[in-house]
Amino acid sequence: MSTPEFERDRSNRLVQLRGAMARAGIDAYVLPSSDPHLSEYLPGHWKGREWISGFTGSVGTFIATAGFAGVWTDGRYWTQAETELAGSEIALMKIPGAASQMHVDWLAANLAPGQTVAVDARVLGLASARLLGDALKARGIKLRTDVDLLDEVWPDRPALPTDAVFEHLSPYATTSRADKLAATRAAMEHLGAGFHFISTLDDIAYLFNLRGADVSFNPVFLAHALVGRADATLFVGENKVPQDVRARLEADGVHLAPYANAVAALSALPDGATLLLDPRRVTAGMRAAVAQGVNVVEAINPTTFAKSRKQEAEAVNVRAAMEQDGAALCEFFSWLEPQLADSGRAPIDEVAIDTHITAARARRPNFVSPSFSTIAGFNANGAIMHYRAAIDTCAVIEGDGLLLVDSGGQYLGGTTDITRVIPVGSPSDAQKRDYTLVLKGLINLSATRFPRGTRAPLLDAIARAPIWAAGIDYGHGTGHGVGYFLNVHEGPQTISPAVPPDPHTAMEPGMITSIEPGIYRPGRWGIRIENLVFNTLAETTEFGDYLAFETLTLCPIDTRPIERALLRDDEIAWLNAYHATVRARLERHVSGAARDWLLLRTEVF
Repeated sequence: MSTPEFERDRSNRLVQLRGAMARAGIDAYVLPSSDPHLSEYLPGHWKGREWISGFTGSVGTFIATAGFAGVWTDGRYWTQAETELAGSEIALMKIPGAASQMHVDWLAANLAPGQTVAVDARVLGLASARLLGDALKARGIKLRTDVDLLDEVWPDRPALPTDAVFEHLSPYATTSRADKLAATRAAMEHLGAGFHFISTLDDIAYLFNLRGADVSFNPVFLAHALVGRADATLFVGENKVPQDVRARLEADGVHLAPYANAVAALSALPDGATLLLDPRRVTAGMRAAVAQGVNVVEAINPTTFAKSRKQEAEAVNVRAAMEQDGAALCEFFSWLEPQLADSGRAPIDEVAIDTHITAARARRPNFVSPSFSTIAGFNANGAIMHYRAAIDTCAVIEGDGLLLVDSGGQYLGGTTDITRVIPVGSPSDAQKRDYTLVLKGLINLSATRFPRGTRAPLLDAIARAPIWAAGIDYGHGTGHGVGYFLNVHEGPQTISPAVPPDPHTAMEPGMITSIEPGIYRPGRWGIRIENLVFNTLAETTEFGDYLAFETLTLCPIDTRPIERALLRDDEIAWLNAYHATVRARLERHVSGAARDWLLLRTEVF
């Protein structure tokens, strides 16, 4: 909950921003949730939207004018934003999907010809900049992209992170840096490009077999990269790369340069050179730095495809990481359930869930960090899709209902992301019905076979079908790609109706994707069940190659809240087969109470 002091600070920040806007002749100032790498999770230096508005969700756009301030965000964050913006003059502007550009329409409709909109091109995606520029130009509204007012109004703005970079080594890095660079150059040559500029941090970490800690939960580091036909330059903060790593990079033809020099390097490309850029993964500021005489080829980063299609050696490591993660969850749940069942013990709150589940993972080999901030929501808090418990506001887990726990880990051999819901006390019949419908959605998609190359967004309806049949829907995508000891959210595949089914979203062997349908009833409860799956080649027929999902996640799905009458025989068979696999894969990794819990929760249903 906000305090009077916080509200005064937030109000004063808006006053300061509007003063800076007036001095610069700016009528509307736009703050996207972004950085120069178009990251989902941001270093503190670029959390300007959060600092000015108080809204902490990872997706949203802030706009201020002289008489209005608002945050545009999608349905995953509405409940959270309503709470965090309460008491301020900042309005919540609800958009129907993550890909919506309603804030652009609002600017075009609410500003007059001749007025000026400003946004920092260094953190504005090129595709978004083109959309914004076209919409404003059609209305005679000016667009400035050369100004960052945050530097003027944010006196204690965090500095850039300085954590050291480290190598991702064999046996976990299964392809050498030299081989990855060679594959990237082959893709460049196919497109006729002599240079390729990369800004997205996970692409850079993948290509150079490097990792870092500049962004919470994602093992990446701030950098840009310029790959040529014979060598490459990595633009990274000084003193971030240890000397031994620097020497091995140089041996592979990778030179280091200061992070701030990336713009100058783009500007210095010779006339007639051909540069490959991904318009979805580079900022307008970087594109503007390219000299007029340089030919630009726009196509998806080759590394985006390459890192999404895990090699079999990587899949082996991921399966091993899933076993360790599952064993950690057995330990956690075997501790949690007796705590909740014992009325004589001190009540457990949602914050304790994060503490204990992270501790259980930390005891496992090759664990590095959580892969995102744990979501532990009891009853009404479970309906907040990206809820984060805080000590002063979290719920105590007692009484009857459902506890949603969405968590994950970063391991040297893979990234995990899992959601489970457990009953507390005696869940209601309505809660059991919703739980069973979500389970049906998970099973429906998990058991699906589909032609290779199917656009990932087209699979979304398969998970929703049992939920739609009950007149219910959920306000987020069904699945996202997952990295290999990299970002927990990774492209190019996304199973979501909000994402256009473009060719780059095609499902290919080796991709790891989440399946996570849900039902959310604001103020009452939320349910989501999530597994990660691996695309495998199932068969080849006269109609082509067909893919199937191998479920990677290994943790029992609680059967206690299931309304058995709603499940078909084949759905029950799927659940029993999954639990048999979970038991067989995890039993050797656990002992004592954790093993007892595993055996109990994987009994035939």
